[in-house]
Amino acid sequence: MINIVLYKPDIPQNTAAIVRLSACLNLKIHIIEPCGFNLDDSRFKRVAMDYIKLSLIVRYPSFDSFIKKNFKSRIILMTTKSKKFYHQFNFKKNDFLLFGRESAGVPDKIHEKIKDKLKVPLSGNARSLNVAMTVAIVATEALKQNNFFK
Repeated sequence: MINIVLYKPDIPQNTAAIVRLSACLNLKIHIIEPCGFNLDDSRFKRVAMDYIKLSLIVRYPSFDSFIKKNFKSRIILMTTKSKKFYHQFNFKKNDFLLFGRESAGVPDKIHEKIKDKLKVPLSGNARSLNVAMTVAIVATEALKQNNFFK
C-alpha cells in the first residue's frame, strides 16, 4: 500500500479530493495535525462525500509523533525545491509520500530530516501544482511501479 502523508493541510477541498482519490486507489492517508480546518467542515464534506467511509485515515498530533510511529519507513518529500523528478525515482511498496501545506510547504527542519526529495516537472514560469493534483500524479506512478494496477 502506498501511504499519503499530508503535513498540516489547510484547504479542506484539496484534502477532501485526496480522500476521494485514496478511496478509489486504495491509498492510506496520514494527516499531521493541526489541520487548517475541521474535518466536519461543509467544504470538506461536499467534496469527500461518502468516500471518507471508504478511506483509511490516520491522524497524528505532530510530525514527531508521526516519525515515532513510522520511524522504519521510507519517507519521500514532494517539494518544488528538489532537483530530482518523481518519474526518475524507484518507489517501493509501503513508501510514505509526504506533501506539505498548500500555503507554506514543510519547515526547513523537516527538509533536513528527509533524504529523498522529489518534484513534478513544470513548464514555463509555473510555481507549483495543486496539492491534490500532485498527489494523484505521484501516487499513480508509485502504484504503477509496484504493479498495483492488475
